[in-house]
Amino acid sequence: MKQNYEIILASGSPRRRELLTQAGLSFRVKTADVDETPTKTKPEKVVEELSRRKAEAVAEQILNEEGSFELSASPRIIVAADTIVAMDGEILGKPRDTEDAVRMLRELSGRTHEVYTGVTILVPADGKQEPESEADGKQEPESEADGRLSSWNCTFSSCTKVMFYPLSDEEILDYVASGEPMDKAGAYGIQGLGERLVERIEGDYNNVVGFPLSHFLRILAKQGMITYEV
Repeated sequence: MKQNYEIILASGSPRRRELLTQAGLSFRVKTADVDETPTKTKPEKVVEELSRRKAEAVAEQILNEEGSFELSASPRIIVAADTIVAMDGEILGKPRDTEDAVRMLRELSGRTHEVYTGVTILVPADGKQEPESEADGKQEPESEADGRLSSWNCTFSSCTKVMFYPLSDEEILDYVASGEPMDKAGAYGIQGLGERLVERIEGDYNNVVGFPLSHFLRILAKQGMITYEV
C-alpha cells in the first residue's frame, strides 16, 4: 500500500493511533481544544458534528501557524473522530466519577446499546492536490469555517450494536475499581478489561474501539489518497 497524502490525526486517542498504525499508515498527531457541546440531538449527527468541529479546529491552527497550507511539501488530509454510546435515545458520555460509571454500567447490563463514531476527512483549502473523485459522505461545507479551510471534506458515521451480559454489582464494582471506565464513553473499553462485559456485537468491532477503520480506508482508496500496489 502506498500512502499519497500526509495524514494529520486530530485526536489524542491512543486507540485511534494504534488502529492507524496497524493499518500501515504513517501520520502525525495534532490536536486543538474545541467546544464539545453539540447542537444536534441524534447520536449520528452529534458525532459527525463534533468530528467536523475537531478537524476544522486543527486546520485553523495549522493555518495560523504556517500562514498557508501550501508550505507543505506534500498534499495533506486532516482526520478527526468522535465516539459516543447511546441507549434508548440517551447519549452516555464519559463518566463524571465512579458513581456515574456504576450507574451507566447498571443501565447497560443485560441490554443492547449502540456505539456511534463520526469521522471527518478534510483536505486543506489551498492544498497542492485535490481528490480525483467523489466519496461517500457529506462534501458540501457545513459551516463558514469549513468552506474557508477545506477544498474537499467528507464526514460520515458508523454504528455498531453491542449487547452486554447481565452484570452483577460485584462485576461492575470490580471493573470500575480498575479505573478503565473513567475516560471512556459509556464507561467501558471493549479493547481492554471491558471485553468481559460484552456478550456479542453486530457491526464493526473497530468502530467500538473508536475508529471505523475499514470504511475509512475504502474512502482513502476511492479518492486516490492511498493506492494498493500489486
